This record gives sequence, structure tokens and C-alpha cells, in this order.
Amino acid sequence: MTAILASFLQTAIKFLFFLAVAGGGIVCGKKYRDYKDAKNAGSATEESK
Repeated sequence: MTAILASFLQTAIKFLFFLAVAGGGIVCGKKYRDYKDAKNAGSATEESK
């Protein structure tokens, strides 16, 4: 019974770690995309003037 609990706990910790890594990647990717889009929008308005 202890082995099952230890295995479950180990799997739960791995799951939470990978969930945090994935969430961080999504947040950072969105911020980077917003930054690139804002930069490209600024250069597009300068070219149209």
C-alpha cells in the first residue's frame, strides 16, 4: 500500500511540474507574440505615413 501511495505522489508531483512548465511556456509565448505584433504594427503605421 505504501508503494502505491509513493508512486501516486511521485506521479502527482511530476504532473504539477510539467503543468507549471507548460503554463509558463504559454504565458511567455503569448507575451512574446504580443510584443512582436505590437512591434510590427508600429512599423506598419510608420510605413503608411
